[in-house]
Amino acid sequence: MPKVSIVVPTFNVEEYLRECLDSLVNQTLRDIEIICVDDGSTDSSPQILREYADKDKRIKIITKKNSGYGNTMNVGIKAASGKYLGIVEPDDYVKTTMYKELSELADETGADILKADFYRFVEEDGEVVRTYNQLTKIAGYYNRMIDPAEEQTVFKFIMNTWSGIYRMSFLKEHSIYHNETPGASFQDNGFWFQGFCLSHNVYFSDQSYYMNRRDNPNSSVKNKSKVFCANVEYDFIKKFLTGHGLYETFKNVFVMKLWHNCWFTYNRIANEFKLQYLKKVSEDFAPYVKENLIVKPWFSDNEIFAIKKLVSNYRLFYYEYRAYNAVKSRLK
Repeated sequence: MPKVSIVVPTFNVEEYLRECLDSLVNQTLRDIEIICVDDGSTDSSPQILREYADKDKRIKIITKKNSGYGNTMNVGIKAASGKYLGIVEPDDYVKTTMYKELSELADETGADILKADFYRFVEEDGEVVRTYNQLTKIAGYYNRMIDPAEEQTVFKFIMNTWSGIYRMSFLKEHSIYHNETPGASFQDNGFWFQGFCLSHNVYFSDQSYYMNRRDNPNSSVKNKSKVFCANVEYDFIKKFLTGHGLYETFKNVFVMKLWHNCWFTYNRIANEFKLQYLKKVSEDFAPYVKENLIVKPWFSDNEIFAIKKLVSNYRLFYYEYRAYNAVKSRLK
């Protein structure tokens, strides 16, 4: 049994894939398996994977028809045999010490989920520009064990699935997998939510290992035509919470994260979809306003005002916000 299984969900990333794989095969922890799941790539990604697998027997390639991120990740997780699971997006890369240091820390602490700080980066004029990202600005949440149900502030931290590792026995015990809605995005949200709601042993490290690319034009979050994916994913999350009897415990953080992702979506999608999308969001949030869930400390004063205005009259909200942005743009 390898110490860490690293799943790399791969689809048309020929430009970045070698940098990613180099960072994995050169890990100081040699006792790893690298599971590359090719989701029907049509570029040279499959050839690159075979090139690396021929040189390093720790690389396992799974090839399948295109079925989306959620299914691709689940195929990789089910094939993993390690004590811990790592996730690396194929346009990213990691420090070579990542899995040795994180697995040792997980052994020491007994954490189900161990997350670390990370870098975001872009390439500008041939230079790599990195920005350090802390999971939280509150130092007291680092380097100790946390039960998310008891300290729900952790749901405000940066949400990602790849800057740490997961104990495989924990994932299997609770059957934690990704939502498999075909062609959808945001499916890492459901995986993240399940882990944080079911674990009582989450640990945040103030070290950084992961390099997250922000300039890939093919990233799914930049697809302006994917309009309702976040809402579909949060329907999945709500169904999970309800089915496990956890909705009452986590309803405030659920509604908070739903809003953050809806607002991110609104600012991402093409202009022709914006009014239609606000109608959907106003309908989704009307019951939460009625239940008095749009309150501090989960929402700021500005967010509370905006959500209530949106629910009251989404058309007026749309035109006023558009006018505000037009004025703001002219003043730049």
